[in-house]
Amino acid sequence: MIDRRSFSTALLAFAAASMPSIHGMTANATPSKARNVVLVHGLFADGSCWSEVIPRLQAVGLNVTSVQNPLTTLGEAVASAERVLARQDGPTVLVGHSFSGMIVTEAGVHPNVSALVYVAARAPDAGEDYTALAKTFPTPPATAGILFDGNEGRLSEEAFLRDFAGDLPEAKAKMLYAVQQPFQKALLTGKTTHAAWRSKPSYYAVSTEDRTINPDLERFMAKRMGAKTIQVTASHLSLISHPDEIMRLILEAAGQQA
Repeated sequence: MIDRRSFSTALLAFAAASMPSIHGMTANATPSKARNVVLVHGLFADGSCWSEVIPRLQAVGLNVTSVQNPLTTLGEAVASAERVLARQDGPTVLVGHSFSGMIVTEAGVHPNVSALVYVAARAPDAGEDYTALAKTFPTPPATAGILFDGNEGRLSEEAFLRDFAGDLPEAKAKMLYAVQQPFQKALLTGKTTHAAWRSKPSYYAVSTEDRTINPDLERFMAKRMGAKTIQVTASHLSLISHPDEIMRLILEAAGQQA
């Protein structure tokens, strides 16, 4: 007998496959040529998680900024990205990994943003309860490794190495674990008020071996937004283990060739 969760997952997958793209014409439109890229990190990380992607983008002449997400509240996290976006001169590709897909979805309505890129990232609709959506898919293993000290959350070393950075060399994964920034519980309660992917060209990199966000949930969100989608055989940290693929997707969103 099929259980409720399996039924819900199957129903959502069917809906994603059968529904017309909400804004497919926009998502598939040729993006404006951009020379600026703003990168935003998610939970269990800091801005250095983009260290493999940044030099690749700079090498082709792009102006790149990595936002230091405060990981306090969604409002404060969005404001940190908006301040960086306001400093950009001209069209800008806004890129988010993991939780920061929430920030991309909200801050992406900024007039400087020409395209959005989601890397194994959350992609809620406006006002949507992302936690409720995620619960309609099997819970990824990393969830069990989240530890709280009062209101401050972090990922255990075991879960970080196995479920967050599972395809990285151990020494590299341990270095990233050492710079993990704790997040505040209040961050997880925020909801977006805008869905920038409804009006901006959107791109999504699914991590097929993801143990932090369910890969089927990633596929569902990418399909729902009508995003140009690639699938990367990677852990949650495809931006580190497969930086060339992520760089090429960002370049496409910037209207440039790799």
